[in-house]
Amino acid sequence: MRVPDFINNLIFIFSIVFNLKQFFYLIVALIKKEKDPGREASLHHYAVMICARNEATVIADLIDSIKSQSYPQDFIDIFVMADNCSDNTAEIASSCGAHVYTRFNSEQVGKGYALEALMNHIREDYPEGFDGYFVFDADNILEHDYIEQMNRKLSDGHEIVTGFRNSKNFASNWVSAGSSLWFLWDSKYLNYPRHLLGISCTVSGTGFLFSRKIAEKLGGWPYHMLTEDWEFSFDQVTKGEKIAFCRQAVLYDEQPTSFIVSCQQRIRWCSGLLQVNARYMKKVLKGIFHGNFSCFDIMFYAPSYVLSVVSLVLNLVMIIHGAITGDGIMIAVQSLGLLFLRAYGMFWLIGVFFIVTEWKIIRADALSKIVHLWTFPFFTLSYVPLAAIALFYKPKWKPIRHTVTAEQLYNAKKK
Repeated sequence: MRVPDFINNLIFIFSIVFNLKQFFYLIVALIKKEKDPGREASLHHYAVMICARNEATVIADLIDSIKSQSYPQDFIDIFVMADNCSDNTAEIASSCGAHVYTRFNSEQVGKGYALEALMNHIREDYPEGFDGYFVFDADNILEHDYIEQMNRKLSDGHEIVTGFRNSKNFASNWVSAGSSLWFLWDSKYLNYPRHLLGISCTVSGTGFLFSRKIAEKLGGWPYHMLTEDWEFSFDQVTKGEKIAFCRQAVLYDEQPTSFIVSCQQRIRWCSGLLQVNARYMKKVLKGIFHGNFSCFDIMFYAPSYVLSVVSLVLNLVMIIHGAITGDGIMIAVQSLGLLFLRAYGMFWLIGVFFIVTEWKIIRADALSKIVHLWTFPFFTLSYVPLAAIALFYKPKWKPIRHTVTAEQLYNAKKK
């Protein structure tokens, strides 16, 4: 067997081995049923926290969806941090009935710093505190029973709960569709089976809840890395907390439509993941040594990350070597092409599985679902060079402009 073929066959085999746990999770998500604890949910007083930077287009839709919840409004207080805004986000949020704070800081930039400032204001102005704290992004829209469903989990004794992340704009283009399927996979086929098996889930950016007990332990929001959600997850899991998942609590999130913006966002995520692993790896390994399986599971992305970078580097080395020596460049290119086709086919099958099993909850017309099934592997495989870039490029947090309104989501639902 030729050397490039041997190496790429080995890479493909390793990728299958590393993802055996994912295949197991797929089966668990399909066949295992969640048990109803049978407890009656009690009412809790919640602080809903929203950090917004120039979100005048969408902030009112989120607040309206919160005010339309089936959960009693007397037990919900909405807080908005208008962070470094140059538009009228603060005025719109205030007119919608939210408690609004403003912040202007060009040095400490990012959601983590804004959330920390917001929690400090809440602690000062409401010293009695709240039973639970929700975190949302300004572009989110909630199903009418979102808080009611999350409250059931808190009433069942869970201290941290994350909800089901669906998409507002799956059908916009291949980029938004790819991102939508990625988060659908994260919710339904990672967090859901983890929850069923009693393993800690992870928080994914937005749409999560933590209790008074966790808030008091934190004393604020000490997470300021590029991916503060992963930092929060790693920190809590290594401290022995389990993040629960509420499948019934659905929120809709806007996905980027620009491939450049999506790449910038994902490089930041990859770089943030590296930061988090560097800081918490010692604690994670210690947790594994003491039998904390959630610590083992939270390293899910690490093998795939390493394998992706190694695969890219090895194939580039083989192609460059062939070009310099004039020996075997086409063999290396053909071998890389075969590896790409295998990976494309694997992700295409995964996409088929996702779309077929979750057909009803994807807010798009049938044609869009079928067409974007073929582009999903391209979106997923684009993570490989982005993961490599993140090793050398340290991005800064940048806001993403959101434009998809509740009306557009409603029209997508009808389709």
